[in-house]
Order: sequence, then C-alpha cells, then structure tokens
Amino acid sequence: MVMLPIQPTPFFASKNRAFWTLQLSGWGGYFLLRTVVAVANDQPLDLVVLLLLTTITGFSITLVLSVIYRQLIGRQPIVTWGTTAAVVLAAVMIHASIDAWVQSLYIGGASETSFAQRLIGSSFIPLTLLGGWSALYYAISYFLTVEEQADRLERLEAQATSAQLAMLRYQLNPHFLFNTLNSISTLVLLKQTEPANAMLTRLSSFLRHTLVSEPGSQVTLAQEVETLQLYLDIERMRFEERLRTKFAIEDDAMDARLPSMLLQPLVENAVKYAVSTQEEGAQITLAARIMAGRLRITVEDTGPGANAPVRHELLDYEQDKANQPVSTGVGLANIRNRLMQAYGPDHKFETRSDPGGGFAVTIEIPFQMEDEFALGPDAQAASATGSDPADANSAAPGTNPQPASVITLNPRRAIGPAA
Repeated sequence: MVMLPIQPTPFFASKNRAFWTLQLSGWGGYFLLRTVVAVANDQPLDLVVLLLLTTITGFSITLVLSVIYRQLIGRQPIVTWGTTAAVVLAAVMIHASIDAWVQSLYIGGASETSFAQRLIGSSFIPLTLLGGWSALYYAISYFLTVEEQADRLERLEAQATSAQLAMLRYQLNPHFLFNTLNSISTLVLLKQTEPANAMLTRLSSFLRHTLVSEPGSQVTLAQEVETLQLYLDIERMRFEERLRTKFAIEDDAMDARLPSMLLQPLVENAVKYAVSTQEEGAQITLAARIMAGRLRITVEDTGPGANAPVRHELLDYEQDKANQPVSTGVGLANIRNRLMQAYGPDHKFETRSDPGGGFAVTIEIPFQMEDEFALGPDAQAASATGSDPADANSAAPGTNPQPASVITLNPRRAIGPAA
C-alpha cells in the first residue's frame, strides 16, 4: 500500500482562519468553564442564559477591538499603546455596563444592590478577559511580523547570493573574446574561410554553453572538462603546437559535481600567463582525484611562474608593453569568491609557484555526486563525513564574510478580519 506523504499546514498559514479558530475556541472554552463552575456550585440552570449573553458580549467586543488594533499596530509606540489602553478601558466599561444591565433584568427587585455597585462588581472579569485578549493579540501579531520579516530577509539574502553568483559566473574575460574575434577577423582577411568558420563555430558553441547553464548551477566534472575542450580547441587554433594539454582525471572523479565554469578561468590564466608569454609555449595539466571523501583538482602549467609571492587579489593576467604578465584582479579572486558562496569555509584554495618556473592552483571541495546533489544540503553534508576537519578551516586567507545589507521591510501586519 502506497502511503501518501502528509505535509502539515502551519497554523498561521492563513491568518484569517487562525484568528477565527482562536476566537471561537477561546470564548467557547470561557463559556464552558463558567457553565461547569455554575453547575458545580448548584446554581440555577437559567443562569446559563446569562453566561451565554456575557460570552456573546465579550466575543462581539473583541471583534471590534481586532479591527481597531489592526489600525494601531503599525503606528508609533506611544500612539499604539496609549490608544490601546484607552480603548481597553472603554471596552471594559461597555462590557461591565451590559453585564450589570443583564444582571438587573435577571435579578429584578430581589436584590437591593444598585446599578453602580453591579457595574463595579462586573468590571473585574471583563478587565482580565479583555486585557489578556489584547495582550495575546499583540503578542501573536508581533510574532507573525518577526516571522514574515525573517522569511523575507532570508529570501532577499538568497536572491542576493544568486545575483552575486550570476555576476561572478558571467565575468568572462573580455581579452579572450577580443583575441578570438581578432583571430577570426585575421583569418577572414586572409581568405582562410574554413579555419575562420571552424573557429567561429567553436566560439559559438562555447558561448552558448556558458549562457545556457543557470548561474550558480552545478555540473559534473565530465561536463566541465567538455566545456574546457571547447575553450582549448579555440585557443589551440591560435597557439597551435605551443599549447599542450594533459588530463589526469580518475574515473570516480568524473561524476563529481562542482560549480559550472569553475575551471575555465584557471585554464585561461594558464594560457595567457604561461603559453602566450613563451616562444616554446607551455603544457597545461588538469588533474583530479577523490581523497577522503573530497574532490581535489589541480591546474598546473609549465610557464615562468610568478615573479613575486602570489596574492589572491592579483591572479588574472594581461600583458604590458614589455610582454610581462600584469594582474587585472579578476581571475582567481573570482574563483575564490564562487567557492566561498558555494561551500562557505568547507573548501581549500591554494596556489603554488616554484622558483624554477611553473604555477599551480589546487582546489579541494566536498565530493558530491548527482544523486546526492539532488537530495539537498543534508545529503551533501553526509557525503563529506570523511573529510579532515582541519581542511575545512584552511580556507583561503583574507576571506571576509559577506557584508550585511540594510533592507527596508514591510510594516507590521496583524491577524484578524480586515477593517
């Protein structure tokens, strides 16, 4: 037998329904309690009619109070609380007056108690009831307001994160596009239409792939390598034998998931910094393997390396007049930000430049496969239980948390029937 999953509906999902549920159950319980007490004390049964009229009076007055409080709850505190106190006192007097009048009709001339005495004696219970009802109304309304603002803030933070990921995702280096289009233009001028058409086709395929995939989406390493092949095919037409590549990827690592277009800027930096600056070119090596439940990726080149200690904010290169690498401050800093957005501190990002030449970037992230990714963050966290806790604390130095944003939220909202 197939069991259908039951998703409980939050009590305050419908504010109007929650208000009427609380209103009816609260006043119904009050009437039931007063009736039981009267019967237990051998009071006449016709007193139940008096209690019913008292309950209906309180029920009706609180409906009016809910409409008034809806108008007061978004005002200045001094206006809200001052007016509320005055309204509660007026409501108590009305309730007590009705109770005293009903009691005078019920008792008749059998008692010598004056109307004023009955009014004072009947004011204590309404004061307690209406005061407690008002306090509960404001407490629930402010609780719902805090919940709404927290939910809205969470949605805004998610949207801001998505927007930031989209910005980082679409930061394609304009130099790559410029150089590729310039190469195509040169081929056209030389009337080499077949190579120009092939290069244009590859560029179109590469750009289509980068634009179709969702910002912040994740792909398998196999798909990422396929995208890199499109990019390298374009660059290989420019550099020919000067661009040499080597892929050393374990079979198990091919199914690992990672942010889309994460590795392309690494390879692009290697092409610009290692291949284009040397007459003999360079070899770019991409290695990936699974270690202790984590995916480790290394992009290494045989270029001249860095002339100074590598800094994360100076990891994208262009060439100056002396044909020397100069940072534009976008490349690997972009990758580091995307890793922080996707994994928080649970990642490693390291660079290495040997004195004899060569430059390497190592990324280590939790190993996630496609089925685990579809199950959500809890399953993803479970798949990384074999990781070293020290690795999670070795994120790139200088990482700063995202600054808090000041967000103007909607005014407070109350439950109950509309005014």
